[in-house]
Amino acid sequence: MVYRSLEGSLGSLDAGYENVNQILKGVDREYTTSWQIMFNMDLSGNTLVGGIPVELTALSMLMGLNLSNNHLSGRIPYNIGNMMKLESLDFSKNELTGVIPLCMVALNFLSRLNLSHNNLFGQIPIGNQLQTLDDPSIYVGNKDLCGAPLPKNCSGHEDPTMDKMKNEAADGPMKVWFYMVIMCGFATGFWGVIGVLLFKKQWRQKLFMIAEETIDKMYVAVVVRVAKMKRGREAL
Repeated sequence: MVYRSLEGSLGSLDAGYENVNQILKGVDREYTTSWQIMFNMDLSGNTLVGGIPVELTALSMLMGLNLSNNHLSGRIPYNIGNMMKLESLDFSKNELTGVIPLCMVALNFLSRLNLSHNNLFGQIPIGNQLQTLDDPSIYVGNKDLCGAPLPKNCSGHEDPTMDKMKNEAADGPMKVWFYMVIMCGFATGFWGVIGVLLFKKQWRQKLFMIAEETIDKMYVAVVVRVAKMKRGREAL
């Protein structure tokens, strides 16, 4: 991921500062002497671009993660469910795409979630802690998301990825037959000509004579053309 203009997002965690302002669960909180034991990452409101690094999910003790209001793209890391301590997660107002990972249902401590205003699609995972987060505003702004708590029903709805996979599966047999026809046509044409030349000596000799005559005519034409060009230059 490429970072641009962090504007001091992490600078406030320098050891020389006694007070640290951090946003957790949507609330701006100030930590003084106890900030060392606070596990929160807030990089919101910057110009971060690129994908969310999978390595970020290795921070298993993180309780709050806020990457909102950036220009992040790509998919939500598939193993984000490893961040078992997360209580607050905010990826809103980015350019994320893909489906919401099913492993997010394993975030048992998650009490605040915001994935709004992205390009996510597919069915919203159901189960465990996610089922308690029933505020539709969590997912608003993702026109291709469906399922509770959104009013859009998933029946008859297919996300773009599944639709593409089905089209590729349907086109598979046609592609196989297409290449088989091409190979059969090539083999028939190739051996139809080469086979005849192998077994018909007179035809083979005739073909070589035609080829030799053609080459001789081309050679003569080139020599005559070059001679005319030389005479033209000498006349000037």
